[in-house]
Amino acid sequence: MKQTNTKIMLALFAVLPLFVSGCQVVSVKNQKLNVTIANERDSILTRKKMSEASLNVLSMTGKEGEKCAEEPEKCISEIQDIPQIQDEQLYSAASEIYLTKALTLGNSSACAVSRIARFQSEEKQLNNRQSFESCLDEQLIYLDKSIRYSYAYLFVTKRHPSDRIFDNRQVQIRDFYNQAIAKLVTNYGLRYDRERVPKAIKVGQSTYHVNYDHYSQIAGKRLESLLSSYILNFSGFRSINRRDGFGSEFVATLPPEKTRKNFKYIVDPINHQYPNGINPNIHDPRYLAVTITAQPKSGNTVDAILNSPDFQLNIFDPYANDRVEVAGHAYPLAANFSAPYGLWLAENNLGASAYLSLIDRDNSITMPQLFKLEPYNPNKKVIVLVHGLASSPEAWIRLTNDIMGDSVLREHYQVWQVFYSTNMPILESHYQINALVRQTFQQLDPKANAAKDAVLIGHSMGGIIARLMVSNADVSEKANTVLKTQDIKKLTQEPLFKQRLVIQPIDNFSRAIFLSSPHRGTEYAERWFTLALRKIIKLPGAFIGAFAETLMEQDIKMHDFMRNIDHGLIQNGPSDLSDRSKFTKLTEDIVPPKGFVFHSILGNLSKSNDKSQINDGVVAYESAHLDGAASETILKGGHSIQETPEAVLELRRILKLHLKEHGITQ
Repeated sequence: MKQTNTKIMLALFAVLPLFVSGCQVVSVKNQKLNVTIANERDSILTRKKMSEASLNVLSMTGKEGEKCAEEPEKCISEIQDIPQIQDEQLYSAASEIYLTKALTLGNSSACAVSRIARFQSEEKQLNNRQSFESCLDEQLIYLDKSIRYSYAYLFVTKRHPSDRIFDNRQVQIRDFYNQAIAKLVTNYGLRYDRERVPKAIKVGQSTYHVNYDHYSQIAGKRLESLLSSYILNFSGFRSINRRDGFGSEFVATLPPEKTRKNFKYIVDPINHQYPNGINPNIHDPRYLAVTITAQPKSGNTVDAILNSPDFQLNIFDPYANDRVEVAGHAYPLAANFSAPYGLWLAENNLGASAYLSLIDRDNSITMPQLFKLEPYNPNKKVIVLVHGLASSPEAWIRLTNDIMGDSVLREHYQVWQVFYSTNMPILESHYQINALVRQTFQQLDPKANAAKDAVLIGHSMGGIIARLMVSNADVSEKANTVLKTQDIKKLTQEPLFKQRLVIQPIDNFSRAIFLSSPHRGTEYAERWFTLALRKIIKLPGAFIGAFAETLMEQDIKMHDFMRNIDHGLIQNGPSDLSDRSKFTKLTEDIVPPKGFVFHSILGNLSKSNDKSQINDGVVAYESAHLDGAASETILKGGHSIQETPEAVLELRRILKLHLKEHGITQ
């Protein structure tokens, strides 16, 4: 008996683990943090399946995510039939289900943009196009539904959006809404790629009315492209400056200006009669930040949101609008400020133009150009940036991008970039840029904030030009003592040349900042390798030809002009930078008038604080220093000091100080 009991006990212990294993539903093990966070936040936008929150809702119907996405209408109907499912669960899950269906269609072969081979018949091409358009039409319908359900979740559930401020789900649904708009607008453009955007667009049974009230600058204009900012990836930016919020982010590109390819050199830009009175060298922004929202046209009830055929696409200028009103409440408007700037830089390849112009191989900037980086705003102060030798607006990437990323600076400043050929004589560059900037300000209402107390910033050669732009001097008499040849002295008495020797300030500026500027020239320009380079760099042929033509018209002896080219004052910009040049001797004592506010920022590569030793590798302290500066900041770094974080922070400090001193911010 005892032996039998022992056998029974042994058998029981043998099978007990099977019973325990079969009954144990929950077990625990360690999990990596990134897996936990991914499970909470990932969705159909970041992986190939829906979010865990949506899958949990689907589990109540007994359906898998993939099966549900195949038949979204039937699946959502089944979810609606379950009374225990709350409104937030229904709207959020439905939004992702419809978006999943749309994305699945987008990845299908039918919805791919087909590269039709030449050998295909016309019938085959037509069938291919019809299949593509049919797929896009179906995709647009599901995107429309995703927008509606995500909007319903965000604004008409029992809980107010502010009650869900810390919910991961709210961020997910906002992303579904923004991405569905991005896809809807993009796909509509693919579907009707040969048509101008109408005042209303049809999507299935829905009509989206396009409202430009918040962006009048592009109302009625044909766009070359409207790109979603979410699919643009830029290299060269330290950061992408965005504003999180409601709405989908785009870059609108206007068609190129018809007058852009005008390479004629204008000797007298002040009195020149431009066609239609429009200076083709002043450019309004072509790449524009755009934010689009989709809202019910009338009514904010659940029925109106989900079933009314009328919706409205609101087009916003995110520079002019930082809030959007929805159902009586104001919410932050989303924006991407770096994308238009990045696209402008990338598509125009300004750096290459700057180098090619030095050797007279690119005449696109024979005349200096002024680019506005955002639509003109009469209430915002203007910053004008002037780059240095062999450079371009790319020199200001960090500063410009940081201005866009700083809400205070972005709200109160607009940036104008000057682009010019640096092989030109500096006096000529100053004369032309002075005229260009002056004419741009003359287009503004003189009473507008934008026309007053602007800030001028120049780097290196651009700093010299900037100094002259805010100074007042007539160096005609001094030119006679500096210049020794009789030929050039004769030329300086001619009105054509004399007007270049009369330095007049642009009164719209009340502050200037000079960075690494060789105001008294640099001995770097006299080193053997620099001298060799100076021989390669030539004056622009268009510049010489235009002057020669004008001189002939005025019956001035041509040989007086031609034999002085590359000598005295008529030499290339790099030669003018020499501390031995006639230009330096003529202009080194010109400083901004007393009372004008200016700042200097200098680099220092030496290990010494002795001002006689301080230099940035190109410019010595003695040349960059100006008496009377409101501040002089010496930073560790080389000649391109404007690219360093420390210099950008100092520039931001000065710009905010400027606002404060003019009573704009506290």
